[in-house]
Amino acid sequence: MTKSPVFDTNLSGGKDIGALPEWDLSDLYTSQDAPEMQRDLDWLEKACGEFAHDYEGKLADLDAAQLLEAVQRYEKIDMIAGRIMSFAGLQYYQMTMDAERGKFMSDAQDRITAFTTPMVFYGLEFNRLEDEHVENLLAANADLARYKPVFDRMRAMRPYQLSDELEKFLHDQSVVGSSAWNKLFDETIAGLEFTVDGEELNIEGTLNLLTDQDRDKREAATHELTRVFRDNIKTFARVHNTLTKEKEIEDRWRGMPTPQLGRHLSNHVEPEVVDALRNAVVAAYPRLSHRYYALKAKWLGLDRMQVWDRNAPLPMESDRLVKWDEAKDTVMDAYGSFDPRMSDIAEPFFTKGWIDAGVKPGKAPGAFAHPTVSDVHPYVMLNYLGKPRDVMTLAHELGHGVHQVLAADQGELLSSTPLTLAETASVFGEMLTFRKMLDGAKDKAERKIMLAGKVEDMINTVVRQIAFYDFECKLHEARAGGELTPDDINALWMSVQAESLGPIFDFTDGYETFWAYIPHFVHSPFYVYAYAFGDGLVNALYATYQDNPDGFQDKYFDMLRAGGSKHHKELLAPFGLDASDPSFWDKGLTMISDMIDELEAMEA
Repeated sequence: MTKSPVFDTNLSGGKDIGALPEWDLSDLYTSQDAPEMQRDLDWLEKACGEFAHDYEGKLADLDAAQLLEAVQRYEKIDMIAGRIMSFAGLQYYQMTMDAERGKFMSDAQDRITAFTTPMVFYGLEFNRLEDEHVENLLAANADLARYKPVFDRMRAMRPYQLSDELEKFLHDQSVVGSSAWNKLFDETIAGLEFTVDGEELNIEGTLNLLTDQDRDKREAATHELTRVFRDNIKTFARVHNTLTKEKEIEDRWRGMPTPQLGRHLSNHVEPEVVDALRNAVVAAYPRLSHRYYALKAKWLGLDRMQVWDRNAPLPMESDRLVKWDEAKDTVMDAYGSFDPRMSDIAEPFFTKGWIDAGVKPGKAPGAFAHPTVSDVHPYVMLNYLGKPRDVMTLAHELGHGVHQVLAADQGELLSSTPLTLAETASVFGEMLTFRKMLDGAKDKAERKIMLAGKVEDMINTVVRQIAFYDFECKLHEARAGGELTPDDINALWMSVQAESLGPIFDFTDGYETFWAYIPHFVHSPFYVYAYAFGDGLVNALYATYQDNPDGFQDKYFDMLRAGGSKHHKELLAPFGLDASDPSFWDKGLTMISDMIDELEAMEA
C-alpha cells in the first residue's frame, strides 16, 4: 500500500488541526520526467495518426464489429490523453505559481491538441451517418449498442456541427483561446495578495475570514477583497469579455439559439427542465433566503445585514476547530451507517494519498474531486481550515469520489456523468453527514445551530447558484451587444444580488466586484445550475429514502454505477421521481422551507 505523505500545519490563529494529507500522484506518473510519460506521449502521437489513417472518410463503410473496434481504439486514446492531462493539471493546481509546472501543463496540452486534431473527423463523420444505418449497426452488435448513450450525446450536436475544416481549426486553436484565458485567470487569482490586520493572506485565507466570529474582521476582509479585486478588475473584465465573446462567435457559427444550449446538451438535460428548476427557485426566494436572512439578522442583533454578515457564524455557535482526524471519522461514520460499502470505497482516499487537504501558498483555491481516468482513481483537493463547514466540504467531495469510483467500471467513455447528475452523490454525502450529526445533537441549542448551518449551505447551493446562473445569462446576453466595461459587469452582478438575498441586506461599496473571483464563470460557463439541480434532486431522493428505506441503498448504488450510461429520467424512475415534472423541484425546496419553519418555531 502506498502511504500518503503528510505535513503538519498550524492554521486558523495558530491552532493545530493535525497532519493533513497530500496527494501521491504516482498512480498516474511518478514525475513529469518519468519514462512512462514520454512512452505515453509517443504512443498517443502514433495512435492518433494511425486512427485517422485507418478511419477518416471510411466510417460509413464499417460493419458493426469494425465500428466497435474504432470506438474502442478511440476510447484508449481518450484514456491515455486523460491520464497525461490529469497528472499535469493536478500537479499544477498544487502549486499554480510554479513556472515549471505551468509550462509542463501548457506544453502537454499543446502536444495533445496537436496529436488529436487529425481525429476531429470522427465525431463529425459519425454524425453524418443516417439514423437508420446507426440503428442497424447497434442492433447487430450488443457490445457496440452499449455505447449508444455516447452516440446519442454526439448526435445531439448534429444540428450545430461545422465543416470538418472549421472544427479542426477550432480544436487546434483552443490552446491559445479559452484554455489560455483560463490559465491567466487561475494564475491571477492564485497570485493575489491580501493584508488583513497586518496578516498576509492568499484569497482562500481571506475568504475564510468572512466566516470569522469577529464582525470587525469580517468587515476588514470584505474591504480588503474589494481593494484587491478593484486593483485587478480590468484583467478580470478582459478575461470575461474575451471568453464570452469567443463563445458568442462559436455559438453563432454553430447556429445555437442560446448561450446556455451547449451546456444543456453536454449535461444531457432538456432546456425546459433547467427553466423549471430556475423558475421554481426564483419563485421560492421569499420563503427561503429572504425569510432565513431576516431570522439570522435577529439572531445577530442587527436591524440590517451587511454583506459581511451573510456567512457569519451564529452568536451561539462555537468557534471550535475540527481536527482532521475528527472530520474524517465524522464523515466515514455517516457513510458507513448508510451502507458499509460506501465507507469501504471512501477509505483509500485517506490511506493511499488520494486527498490533498492543506492550504499552501500558490495552491488553487476551493475544492474539487477529479476523476482522472477510469483505470486509475479520483483525487480530491481541499483547502481544509478546520471549520465545521470544511467537514461538509470533505463529505461533499468524498461523495464525488465514491461516485467516480463506482462509475469507473463503465469505461472511459461511459463513466463520465453529466454535471447535473454529477452533484448527486456529493450532495447526498453531505446530507448523510448532516443527518448523522443532527441525530447526535446534545440539546435544542446544538440542533438549532446545525439546522441553521444546513439551511445556509442549502441556500448557498440552491439560491446563490441560481442567482449566479441568472448573472451569467445576463452577462452573455449583454456581451452580445458589445464590449462590457467593468462597471457594466458590476451592474449585472448587483442586479441579481438584492433579488436573491432579500430586502434585509445593505450592499457595501465595492461588493459589486465580487463576481471577479468565481472560477465557474471562466472554466465552465453555466455550470452553476448543476449545484441547484443536484441539491433539489438529493432532497427529493432523501425524502424517498426516509419514506421507504427498504432496498433504497441497492437502487442508489445502481444509480451511481451507471455513470453517464443513462438519462436522468431512466436513473430516477426506480425511485418514482421525474425531474421534468415542475412539482419535483418544489419537493426539494419544501425540505429547505420546512427547516426554516422549525428554526422559526424555536423562536416562539
